[in-house]
Amino acid sequence: MIGRIRGTLAEIGPDYVIVDVGGVGYELAVPSTTAGRLPSRGEEVTLGTYLHVREDALQLFGFAEPADKELFELLISVSGVGPKVALAVLSAFCGNDLRKAIATEDVSLISSVPGIGKKTAQRLVLELKEKIGGAAEIAGAAMVGVSQTTYVEARDALTALGYSAVEAKKALEGYDVDGEEPTAEELVKHGLKNLGQ
Repeated sequence: MIGRIRGTLAEIGPDYVIVDVGGVGYELAVPSTTAGRLPSRGEEVTLGTYLHVREDALQLFGFAEPADKELFELLISVSGVGPKVALAVLSAFCGNDLRKAIATEDVSLISSVPGIGKKTAQRLVLELKEKIGGAAEIAGAAMVGVSQTTYVEARDALTALGYSAVEAKKALEGYDVDGEEPTAEELVKHGLKNLGQ
């Protein structure tokens, strides 16, 4: 088992890196969140790794943070979720956002990831909710001062307009709740304003 790799970053692709270790280039599949946190080509890099063994192939996956590797291993422990789908999930969400989506049972957000259908998203929530730890603290409110129902209604309205669930979630961030809880319409206006910038 290869648990970690350290060497010179030789190449960075959208979903892979090549790390040169003593003249041997190891290709690692990485989530885009990891690729965005790497140093420049030619610099030294250390990545946590997971070796996936199949009858016809060996595939090495790399992670900048131990928490990402842990989430990857949790994801592939779910029936019907393979390494490629787990990588797509980690590319779509940062770790905290994924934990929050699982803790709040946000099936529509999870199923917005390519390769994840509604049934698989429900299975992820069912099997991982207790394993992610601190679910009560993670769940919290989607936005401070906004009920979960209002937030989901606004996010769903933005997705109905053609935005992905992840884009809609980011667009709704930063709403300044001053006094009364905003309506879903007010949140949608705020989100559209953010998306237009």
